[in-house]
Amino acid sequence: MTDHYQGFTATAIGKLVVKNLGLPDPTRLERYTAGAPLVDGTIVVGGSGRLAGSLPGVLDTLGIASTAATTDGSTYKGLVFDATGLTDSTQLRALRDFFTPKLRSLTTCPRVVVLGTPPEQVRGAERVAQRALEGFTRSLGKEIGRGGTVQLVYVADGAEAAATSTLAFLLSPKSAYVSGQVIRIGAHGTTAAPEVADWTRPLAGRVTLVTGASRGIGEQIARVLHRDGATVVGVDVPQLADELQALTKELDGDWLALDITGKDAPQRIAHHLKEKHGGVDIVVHNAGITRDKKLANMGEERWDAVIAVNLTAPERITRELLEQQLIRTHGAVVGVASIAGIAGNVGQTNYAASKAGVIGLVDSLADELPDGITINAVAPGFIITQMTAAVPFATREVGQRLNALAQGGLPVDVAETVAWYASPGSSAVNGNVVRVCGQMMLGA
Repeated sequence: MTDHYQGFTATAIGKLVVKNLGLPDPTRLERYTAGAPLVDGTIVVGGSGRLAGSLPGVLDTLGIASTAATTDGSTYKGLVFDATGLTDSTQLRALRDFFTPKLRSLTTCPRVVVLGTPPEQVRGAERVAQRALEGFTRSLGKEIGRGGTVQLVYVADGAEAAATSTLAFLLSPKSAYVSGQVIRIGAHGTTAAPEVADWTRPLAGRVTLVTGASRGIGEQIARVLHRDGATVVGVDVPQLADELQALTKELDGDWLALDITGKDAPQRIAHHLKEKHGGVDIVVHNAGITRDKKLANMGEERWDAVIAVNLTAPERITRELLEQQLIRTHGAVVGVASIAGIAGNVGQTNYAASKAGVIGLVDSLADELPDGITINAVAPGFIITQMTAAVPFATREVGQRLNALAQGGLPVDVAETVAWYASPGSSAVNGNVVRVCGQMMLGA
């Protein structure tokens, strides 16, 4: 679906109307293309905390140019500030001193990352200072403009070497529609990550299960994971078997047509993965449905169907795979939640409950998974799909503009976030829920 408003704002008359009426002026976002460099430009690195000394080397490993100094007239693609050294509120001034002189030197679609220490791991004045970083980054995300994004990454003590995968994602166009997020590395025990031999194909040799894979967001997840080297096993309902088979054939993958709410679905999936692939590395619970009605008019069939597909099935499938020990060491489970599960939506009590439950599944299992297996979730906001094309025009326009980037996201934006979670380099990224919503103004 085309964003006609964004197309209008790019015209001469559109620019005039936007300027005179103070309307949203969305920047066309840069998105990653296979084979392109992760970052097209230089990143300025600052701060004096636990990660400052290693940051240039980490970025160099990823093929990203960096500098510790700025020169008048130069432009930069991003800024990374190590704030782990801030131990009381008076030292927060270092944020202003680093960022203020450099913000006007950023190019279009810049990336800003602040690194901190998880507040729950420190005490007293240091905890105060580290918690303050959340307000700073979320506010800067709403100021930066020009398609820019701002994130806060809390890195646990001892997890410094596990930040590479996250920096690769957040500094690149792969995170085009992710902004204002707080990410924790090493917060649930695991502070190390395996070496990634090839950062262009970090999923090489890994098997991934994607439910709801035949179309929409699921299709893009399958394509991106395949691009990154994974063997994709797609699952969808029998009615979509032809589309599912065509996609997985194109991706040199495998497929299984079944209803994930079926009584024996978890066992059938487990049997298929065991017999044909010897197990699985990545499990993506993408399949989902909506059956909207206000609660006063909500029939039991609408309620039960949404909970069964969106929440109960992911629970049952995950537990079956874990019980049969089919998820391999340093594997990843990724749930697709929704901004509705965080902020709520009128007419979606069933859907919002199911998606909040996906977040609950992450919370429930993050400290229980063996063998370095992680569980995280993405929470999409307004993503442009065939489903949103059916939304009334006025509602659709409001939904697309109520975020810091003033536009809707694309299915590939969700897929790139899933691929970051799935990377073996993200093995210390556990228990996170990251919103893919352009920093929506509702629901922190």
